[in-house]
Amino acid sequence: MRVIVLGAGVIGTTSAWYLARAGHEVTVVERQGAAGLETSFANGGQISASQAEPWADPNVPAKIVEWLGREDAPLRFRLRDDWQQWVWGMRFLFECLPFRARENTRQILALALYSRAHLRELRRDTGIQYDQLTRGILQFFVEEEEFERAVEQAAFVRQYGSEREPKTAQECIAIEPALRHAADRVVGGIYAAADESGDALKFTQALAELAQRAGVKFLYGRSIKRLSADHGWISTVVLADAEGGDERLTADAYVVALGSYSPLLLQRLGISIPVYPLKGYSITLPLEPGDEAPTVSLTDDSHKLVFSRLGDRLRVAGTAELEGYNTAVSEVRCQAIIRRTFELFPSAGHPERAEFWTGLRPATPSNLPLIGRTRYPNLFLNTGHGTLGWTMACGSGRALADIVSGRQPEVDFRFAGLPAGSGSVLVAKPSAS
Repeated sequence: MRVIVLGAGVIGTTSAWYLARAGHEVTVVERQGAAGLETSFANGGQISASQAEPWADPNVPAKIVEWLGREDAPLRFRLRDDWQQWVWGMRFLFECLPFRARENTRQILALALYSRAHLRELRRDTGIQYDQLTRGILQFFVEEEEFERAVEQAAFVRQYGSEREPKTAQECIAIEPALRHAADRVVGGIYAAADESGDALKFTQALAELAQRAGVKFLYGRSIKRLSADHGWISTVVLADAEGGDERLTADAYVVALGSYSPLLLQRLGISIPVYPLKGYSITLPLEPGDEAPTVSLTDDSHKLVFSRLGDRLRVAGTAELEGYNTAVSEVRCQAIIRRTFELFPSAGHPERAEFWTGLRPATPSNLPLIGRTRYPNLFLNTGHGTLGWTMACGSGRALADIVSGRQPEVDFRFAGLPAGSGSVLVAKPSAS
C-alpha cells in the first residue's frame, strides 16, 4: 500500500522504516528541514527499557504538593485557563492509583523491552551509529527511604522481565567512578546492565538516510494544514506549499506521528486523544581531554535528571512542566540543571559552555503511548510516548507496521482500536488513487 507518515521525529522515522521493510510505499511529511529537529533533538539519550515506568505512581501526588511554588521543581504544573490541561491532570491523578500504576508499568515494560530488542537487531543489520554506549543505566539515590522503595519496585518489575539489580553505594561508585565526588551522599542504586544510551538525533537522521536509500520519500519543510475525510475514510492530507497555497497528497493509509501536535490535527476530524505537551529541558556540555564526566548513563532520582555520555559531549536532561505549547527556555530551570551537574561532577567541562534546549514531550496521563488505528479505517496513530519516545521508538514503529499490514503485533500491549488477539486488516478504499 501507499502510506503517508506525518512527522519525522524518532517515532515517525522508525514507523517509516518498518513500514518500508514490510513492503509498503512510504512518504514522510515533516515541517522542519530535516528529521529529528523537535522533541528528538536533544533528549536525555537513555534507552531505559528496564527502568521504563510511568510518571504516574502512588507517590507522585504528595511530591507534587511538596514541589508547589518551586520554579526548579522536577514536575511543575503551571495552571492555565485550559480545560484540556485540567482534564489531563485529573486523569493523571487517577492513573496514580496503585492498581492503575501496576498495570501501566507492566505494559510499558513489555513495549520497552520489545523495542530495545528491535533496536539491537536494527543496529546489527544496518551498522547504524549514533554515539551509542551499552554500559547500562545506573539509578542512584541520596535518600534511604527512596532507595528502599526502589529496591521493592525492582523486585516487583523483575517478574515482567526487567533486569534491575540493587547496588550498595560502594558498588555504584565502582560501576561509575565519576560518582566518587558524591560518595558521602549516595546511599545506593539500581543498576540495569542491559540498558543503553545514545544520541536520538543522530539515530533519527541516520535512519532517515537509510530509509531514503530503501525508497522512502521524505518531504521536508511542509506544514500540514489538515486531513480530509470522505465517507468515513481519510482521502487526502493537505499541506501548505511554498507560496501559501495548498498541496494535496493521497495514499491508502495515513499515520499520525506528530508528537504533542497530534491532537491539534486530529481534533479537526472529531478525534480526541489524551495527549498533552510535557515540557522538558536539557543541557549539553562539550567535553575536552582531561574533563571527568560519567560514561555509564545515570539517573539522579532526587532531581529527576538523567546523564548520558554522547561521544565528546555530556547530555543532562529532565524536569517536566505542564504549561501548554510554550517552548520558551527557562533560564532558572537550566541553571538548576547546571548546578546539580557540577555538584556531582565538578570537573565535567565548563558550565558557561552549556547549550540549553527545551522540547515538548507528547504525554498521556498513563504514560502509555497511543499506537494503532482510529475510527477511520485507514488512519493510524503512533504518538503519546512522553519521556520514553527514544526508548520505545523501534518497538512502536515495528508494531505500527504490523498493524497497518494486518498482522497482530508480537508484544503484549494495549494497542488503540485493536481487540486482543486480532489483526487490524486494512482493505484500501476502492476509489483511492
